Amino acid sequence: MRSEFQNVGFIGLGAMGKFMAEQLAMKLPESARIYVYDVINSAIIDLTTKFPGRVIGAISPKDVAQTSEIIISMVPEGAHIRSVYLDEKLGICSIDLQRRILIDCSTIDISTSLAVKQHIAKYHPEASFFDAPVSGGTLGAQKGTIAFFLGCKHDEPLMKPISKLLALMGNNIIPCGGPATGLGAKLCNNYLSGLIAIASSEALNIGIRAGLDPRVLSSVFAAGTAQNAICDRFNPCPGVVPEAPSSKGYDGGFKVQLMKKDFSLAVDLAQSVGATLALGAKGLETYDAAADDPRCRNLDSRVVFRYLGGQEDWAERSHI
Repeated sequence: MRSEFQNVGFIGLGAMGKFMAEQLAMKLPESARIYVYDVINSAIIDLTTKFPGRVIGAISPKDVAQTSEIIISMVPEGAHIRSVYLDEKLGICSIDLQRRILIDCSTIDISTSLAVKQHIAKYHPEASFFDAPVSGGTLGAQKGTIAFFLGCKHDEPLMKPISKLLALMGNNIIPCGGPATGLGAKLCNNYLSGLIAIASSEALNIGIRAGLDPRVLSSVFAAGTAQNAICDRFNPCPGVVPEAPSSKGYDGGFKVQLMKKDFSLAVDLAQSVGATLALGAKGLETYDAAADDPRCRNLDSRVVFRYLGGQEDWAERSHI
């Protein structure tokens, strides 16, 4: 049954989750059904309307668990995961989970993930829980090209069915080690990604003010030692990469508030393991301020270019 994915649950239909669930709806066998839940009912209605008879709305995480063999969760914070899994009345763990596979794709604090895993191991020993945070942004989720960082070893017995399911939503699945190592890897990734976005914004701003076309400067970065995925795919400067959120008013993408949250979790992780950070405090200060700036709030995190005074109207300036 697991290998055929007849009944799949999906909890959390936000900016990433809705596209991930859509990928499942488009790619699972015709006989399969996807049971979805979100705290915002309109998100459920949108998906069930788009895939009638294929995607079925649920009234709670418990309802999803009762009808699904494999359940994916994708919510913003650790408190939400505790509610989704551990709520005594409506949580996933309020039923007998038997041999269900539970995959949490949220980016949360490691302690919460381990607490949920330990609870499941104690009270539902036949069930399996994995952390599998993702990277690739909303555009990657929409295209089905996101990466999964899986908190297990390469020889995990359930690797084959898990990989088969995740491959429907992404193109890169990386086992990172034991429990919560997927989360650790994701926090390291977002810490570095966040710093690269700040540095790229600063460098682009320097270049524009010095009379350089940011498209040319981005080509220089791509050809040299400064090459990075942020400039290549999510360039912070509007008008350089047409598909980037910056070129669409910073609409979509990875919200600056979420980058603030993830960056903060990464800084906390560094402190807990005794890792020295030269740039962490300043990076967190930058995202904290940008997340509270009305010009930037609710926009893609690369809006840090705007926060740092980047010239978004570079194309209209005569010296470019």
